[in-house]
Amino acid sequence: MNPLATEKPIGVSFAEALRFWLQLGFISFGGPAGQIAIMHRELVEKRRWVSEQRFLHALNFCMLLPGPEAQQLAIYLGWLMHRTRGAVVAGTLFVLPSLALLIALSWIYMALGQLPLVAGVFYGIKPAVAAIVLHALHRIAKKSLGNPLQAPIPYALAAISFIAIWAFGLPFPLVVLGAMLAGAVLGRVAPGSLGRGGGHASAARAPRAPALIDDDTPTPAHALFSRMRLAKVLLAGALLWLAPMAVLLAMHGWSGTLTQMGWFFTKAALLTFGGAYAVLPYVNQMAVGHYAWLSTAQMMDGLALGESTPGPLIIVVAFVGFVGGWVKQVLGAQALGLGGALAACTAAWFTFLPSFIFILAGGPWVESTRGNLRLTAPLAAVTAAVVGVIANLALFFIAAVAYPASAAGVFGSKPDGVALALLALAALALWRFKWGVIPVIAASAAAGLLLRWSGLA
Repeated sequence: MNPLATEKPIGVSFAEALRFWLQLGFISFGGPAGQIAIMHRELVEKRRWVSEQRFLHALNFCMLLPGPEAQQLAIYLGWLMHRTRGAVVAGTLFVLPSLALLIALSWIYMALGQLPLVAGVFYGIKPAVAAIVLHALHRIAKKSLGNPLQAPIPYALAAISFIAIWAFGLPFPLVVLGAMLAGAVLGRVAPGSLGRGGGHASAARAPRAPALIDDDTPTPAHALFSRMRLAKVLLAGALLWLAPMAVLLAMHGWSGTLTQMGWFFTKAALLTFGGAYAVLPYVNQMAVGHYAWLSTAQMMDGLALGESTPGPLIIVVAFVGFVGGWVKQVLGAQALGLGGALAACTAAWFTFLPSFIFILAGGPWVESTRGNLRLTAPLAAVTAAVVGVIANLALFFIAAVAYPASAAGVFGSKPDGVALALLALAALALWRFKWGVIPVIAASAAAGLLLRWSGLA
């Protein structure tokens, strides 16, 4: 983006947007923090398809919903620009590349075991992912929290959120609820304490180029609230859930593995407040302990695969589905791979479908709340709290890289100095040399492979 540009971008064609969403599906590494940062850089700073305030307002709403917030943000922005078809394309392409890649990697995992090549690549990618999350944390905090001297309250909320999750283990929904209540109170007693929409004040004063969908751009006609449109969205969503569930019931019965997967992952989709790490304990408890679709060790390997592929981290449910379909032989012993792929697609369908319904049904309400301080103040407080949550995630990733023997990063053993060196180099490439996400991922994967081959890691 040319910082001196003053002309508003021309309209974005559906084909141009489709190419971007497809590209995003292949480069969206780094979990929700990295994915949101990529969308911010591309859509707000570089292409100027949407303004800073419109982007953050949509992000605030997505943070309140169960499900993968980065995918929901893509659905929202695609819907805002190109109606329902834009939402469907943006949300589907955000997940589809990672789903296909994870099915392929799951087959390799089950059929061929732990290949040294794959292990080396994963060894290098994990430090890069941690560095990407740290970099994204810095960018998002800088954009959404504003100037700490002028508006210290958002920083205090972020710190409280971090401490609540890291030190006291409070559930994310409780943290979000507390932030909303705090924002509602502050919006009444101290309206300026949260800045303008969570850090927009400083951004508004700074010179900036106009965006295609700018701060003052009227809400498009298709994004206005309509009872008829809401009814159509809810009816379509119900049919898209009922039709495949009815097919699974007819073919496998209620106790069938695929039917139970559809029902379980629907429930899991409605509990994913705070992203994948908030729901993974529930998935692990049920998939391992109750359904016996996979073992705890396999669950941990699946999480490593999910961290190392693009797309939302909750795509790990596809790995759970694949292994469960393979182990339970849902299509018979002669079609283990095909059965695993079908189970992975089943898990993904019932996990991600609610996100489309939430956005298409709630988007018009969100557009109508822009500029309403009684609503934007609680949302701004949620944004500040989420910065603390992302900081907790960054610490989790760093601990996992430094102490790979423990999924929780217990600081009781010798840290992996080579992995920490890779993390530092990846961070240096992002901050100092301004490398993009893909070059950092590629270089880290190559470094991990060479280190494993040489016996240094």
